[in-house]
Amino acid sequence: MAISFSSTFAKNIMDGEMRAAVSETVQALAEACKQISHICARGPLEHGLGAETGAANTDGDAQKALDVRSDEIITAALETAPVAYYASEEQDDIVTLDASKPLAVASDPLDGSSNIDTNVSIGTIFSIFEAKDDARSSFLRLGSEQICGGFFVYGPQTSLVITTGAGTQTYVLDPDSGVFSLAIADMKIVPASTEYAINASNHHHWDKPIRAYIEDCLLGASGPLGEKYNMRWVGSLVADANRILSRGGIFMYPGDSRDGYAHGRLRLLYEAAPVAFVIEQAGGKATDGTGRILDISLDTLHQRVPLVFGSKTPVQMVGDYHNKKQDIL
Repeated sequence: MAISFSSTFAKNIMDGEMRAAVSETVQALAEACKQISHICARGPLEHGLGAETGAANTDGDAQKALDVRSDEIITAALETAPVAYYASEEQDDIVTLDASKPLAVASDPLDGSSNIDTNVSIGTIFSIFEAKDDARSSFLRLGSEQICGGFFVYGPQTSLVITTGAGTQTYVLDPDSGVFSLAIADMKIVPASTEYAINASNHHHWDKPIRAYIEDCLLGASGPLGEKYNMRWVGSLVADANRILSRGGIFMYPGDSRDGYAHGRLRLLYEAAPVAFVIEQAGGKATDGTGRILDISLDTLHQRVPLVFGSKTPVQMVGDYHNKKQDIL
């Protein structure tokens, strides 16, 4: 047993067989992520983890050795679970495992892989859907149709942040027992915060609403927002999301003027939708700047999207800056 589930886990999923399938699949993912966590913990003792393989994924991003290894570990684990189809950020197309099974799983096997060699928290993001009659329709749908989503974080603790649509829970891997045990039964994001996360080096590429919001944050207590703001930026989505769940704030990875960034850089299926699911269930908000992430229809497997999430008040404020775009211009 990889996870000691709380008594309420997935109780909101009314179909008992589906609830059991979800539980079994999360157990399989947890076993896989225990292996990945162990590899990460060995760091440079596992030679070449952060080395580029010379290959690139379907979006042209250079693959690290641990990206590929993590994907292989997760694929093998899901072969033992009730999963019909697997979609991975590291693979061009969907893998059919057993079309008779009830679930479809999407995953970013190793989020933050550029940080592998720096001892910064990285992780695995996943999303679970009820499988449809064919592979593509099992994933090309709204994020609101997820029945389970979450992420593992490989940091000072190895943790699992997860939701089945009835609140967000955190489980922590106990290094003594080797079991993920419930640590926080009902995570809640504070509604307002003065911390923001964004890659400030892209300032001159941002659209004017994002630039105006950040510049107003920088003006501090004497500016229009009337607060002193602090910037926090890790560069691993799971690490920034976990911090926001713990103490609030806002994360922004907007689209910008660079080639290939007009529609954002994060993947809707593998990153934005499962993180948005977790954030909303913890009382936060997740948008593309204006519209709800979970209401965006997925048209292609590796579709990108701008992502803004966190405490409700600052996320809504960013939306207001977009709505006032003509005034800003």
